Amino acid sequence: MQSGGGILRQPMSVWATAFAAVVAFMGIGLVDPILPSIAQGLRATPSQVSLLFTSYFLVTAVAMLITGWVSSRIGGRRTLLLGLALVIVFAALAGTSGTVGELVGFRAGWGLGNALFVATALAVIVGAASGGAEAAIILYEAALGLGISMGPLVGALLGDWNWRAPFFGTATLMAAGFVLIATMLRATPRPAVRTRLGDPIRALAHGGLSTTAFTALFYNYAFFTVLAFTPFVLGMSAYGIGAVFFAWGVMVALCSVFAAPRLQRGLGSVNVLHLALALLALLQVGIALSGQAGSRAGIIVFTILSGVPIGISNTVFTEAAMEVSDAPRPVASAGYNFVRWMGGALAPYLATKLGEEAGIALPYVVGAVCCLVGMAILYGRRHHLRSLARVDVDHTFQEVVA
Repeated sequence: MQSGGGILRQPMSVWATAFAAVVAFMGIGLVDPILPSIAQGLRATPSQVSLLFTSYFLVTAVAMLITGWVSSRIGGRRTLLLGLALVIVFAALAGTSGTVGELVGFRAGWGLGNALFVATALAVIVGAASGGAEAAIILYEAALGLGISMGPLVGALLGDWNWRAPFFGTATLMAAGFVLIATMLRATPRPAVRTRLGDPIRALAHGGLSTTAFTALFYNYAFFTVLAFTPFVLGMSAYGIGAVFFAWGVMVALCSVFAAPRLQRGLGSVNVLHLALALLALLQVGIALSGQAGSRAGIIVFTILSGVPIGISNTVFTEAAMEVSDAPRPVASAGYNFVRWMGGALAPYLATKLGEEAGIALPYVVGAVCCLVGMAILYGRRHHLRSLARVDVDHTFQEVVA
């Protein structure tokens, strides 16, 4: 790997895309601090409000299947701008919602724009960044971590004024990202071979990619149990929830950029995933036990600490999906994200529904079980992941060169 200065010396087009990616990922955690306020303002139950996440990620997952088809025909730059335009429109419309049904629908449209942008942004950053694919992925994950950490903070600051304000704020920031990319990113060359609609599904026939994707599905269920259900458990103001998830997001960002590469060099990618999933399972059990004991402090501590395995997992899963198969990166990314975001679609509604029906501990227990299922998939299909050994060798070689 190059030194930190090397990673930071990037073309302005990369920074423009990274800025827009930060704002795009802010949209994931933006609604966290204001979920209780939305429920109160629209007279909705927690499980109804959780559909904000479900519609968003369900559409994002399905739309991943068409991102490569679109970008291979109109080019990466136009696909980014189309995705940003959709986010701007639907984020602004979300702020005008009069019912929870309208808000859920507008978040679905937001998810379509997000899918077009996020899937293409990774490919654009990998293609334009200096320092190779690893540096680009670290930049991308840094943008993800920063966006996820800033989202709750921005949501709390604006949401304390009015629950509609974060949606209008996101639309404004995305408009700034649109201008930056429109002015700084040159038209990207179209691929020599156009992606077919069925290519992402065909790519999942590869044992390594399907193993990575379905392990990530169960991991994402656990991830979004923490993100979507915990705001209702904390029983805090928007500022309090925002502060907790800001600290959580900082842990995600730091561990994505710094801890994950070092652990990969020392332990290997597959072992790191086992370690991260085991730690996330233990921390979810900690949240469950704290909730049963009525310890808000315990819930806060375990929630913030869960950012450690989540940050590590995000980076290692993304790199594994990019490198484990011989499919073109945009195609592999689309197939992988189609499967894994299903976990993000299922968890928010199911976790809050379980919480309403059976108490606050059970959703986290289910999340912990999902982590164990993911570990079982990794172990049972470990022979499909042997090709990741070359990624671990590259990490070690780059450290020696640096």
